[in-house]
Amino acid sequence: MRVRTVILGSIVVVAAVGAGLYKTGHLPPALLALGSETAKAEAAPAGGPPPAMPVPVAPVLKRSLPIYLDYSARTESIAAISLQAKVSGYIQAQPAADGSDVKQGDLLYKIDPRDFQAALDQANAQLQRDQANIDYLRSNYDRGSELTKNGWLDKDTFDQRQSNLKQAQAALAADQAAQRQAELNVGYTEIRAPFAGRLGRNQAPVGTLVSVGGSALNTLVQLDPIYITFNPSESELTKIQAAKAKGKVTVDVLLPGETEPKHQGELTFLDNAVDNHTGTILARATVGNGDFGVLPGQYVRVRVHLAPQPDALMVPQVAVAASQFGRYVYVVSKDNRAEQRLVTLGPTDGELVSIQKGLAEGDRVITGNLQKIFYPGMPVQPLPQQQANAGS
Repeated sequence: MRVRTVILGSIVVVAAVGAGLYKTGHLPPALLALGSETAKAEAAPAGGPPPAMPVPVAPVLKRSLPIYLDYSARTESIAAISLQAKVSGYIQAQPAADGSDVKQGDLLYKIDPRDFQAALDQANAQLQRDQANIDYLRSNYDRGSELTKNGWLDKDTFDQRQSNLKQAQAALAADQAAQRQAELNVGYTEIRAPFAGRLGRNQAPVGTLVSVGGSALNTLVQLDPIYITFNPSESELTKIQAAKAKGKVTVDVLLPGETEPKHQGELTFLDNAVDNHTGTILARATVGNGDFGVLPGQYVRVRVHLAPQPDALMVPQVAVAASQFGRYVYVVSKDNRAEQRLVTLGPTDGELVSIQKGLAEGDRVITGNLQKIFYPGMPVQPLPQQQANAGS
C-alpha cells in the first residue's frame, strides 16, 4: 500500500507541474507537442478539425516614438513679495479684494494722503518764494556787474551780491529736492501692484495705522509664467544636456489626475553642481500659466522631451502578456495560428508600447481573447479591422 501511495503522489505532482507549464505555453518540445495534440483532441468536435478562435488583431506599426524622462516636480512662483508701507498713515481703502487677480499697476491699498499733500503744498510754496528771491538777486547781480565795469560799484559789494545769488540758488535746489520728496510721499500713499499676480489674505483692514517697516499688508505672487523644479540623476543629466545642445527642450506638466498635459514650457535652468549626497542636480522649467491653473507649492509630474526615436515598432499594450519566462505576445502566423513571441519592451506612448526585440514590421498581434488561446499553434480567425474595433 505504501508503494502504491508514493507512486500515485508522484503522478499527481508530475501532472500538476505539467499543467502549470502547459498553461504558460512553455513546455519542452516533446511535452508541448503531446499537450498540443491533447488540447486539439479535446477542443475538436468528434470527427472534425478544431474550430478557429475569432481574435481581434492589430498590425505592428513603425513610427517615430517621442522619448521623454518623467519626474515628480514642485511648482514655484517666479516672484513672491510682501506688500509693505513706505509711509506711515491710516489705511483709507483696499480697492483689490483678498485673493483677487490683479494686473501690473493696479491700485491695491490707499493710505490717507492728507498729511503728505499738505507737506507737498508747503514745499511748493517754499520753492516759489525762493524762486522769486533768485529773480531779484539775479537782476541785482546783473546791475552790479555793469556798475563795476564803469567804476561806480566797489568790488567787495559786487562780490557780496554774487554770493547772495549763489546762496539763493543752493536754497532753490534744496527746495526742489524737498518738493520731489513730498511728491514721492504722496505717491507712496498708493500701493500698486509691481507685477501681475494674485493677492493673498489681507493683514491690514481699512482704518489700520501702518508704519514704515511694520507688518506686511498682504502678499502678492506671480502666477504666469511659473517655475517647475525637479531633480534629474547624473545619468539622465547627460541625456538632457545632449538634447539641450541641439535646441529647445520642451517640458510637459501634468497635474494630479491628468493624463494629458494642459501646460507646456521650456527647460531654462540647470544648476552648476551635482548634489554629492543624492547624485541629482536641480533643474528648472519655465511654464506658461495663463489660466492660473497651477499654483505655487503644488506637486506635479513633468515630462522632459528628448530627441524622438525614429522607426520604432509599436503595438497596443493590451496585446502584451507576462509569464515566468518574460513578456510575450501572440502573433497570427501565415496559416492563421497563434504563434507565441517573447518580446523586449521599450518606452510607451499612450496606449502603445514600443517593441525592441521579438517582432517585425508587418506582424499581426492578437489584442483580445488571449485567455482563450490555450496553447501556441492554436487555430485562430483574425477579425476584420472594423469588427475588431467594434468588439474592443
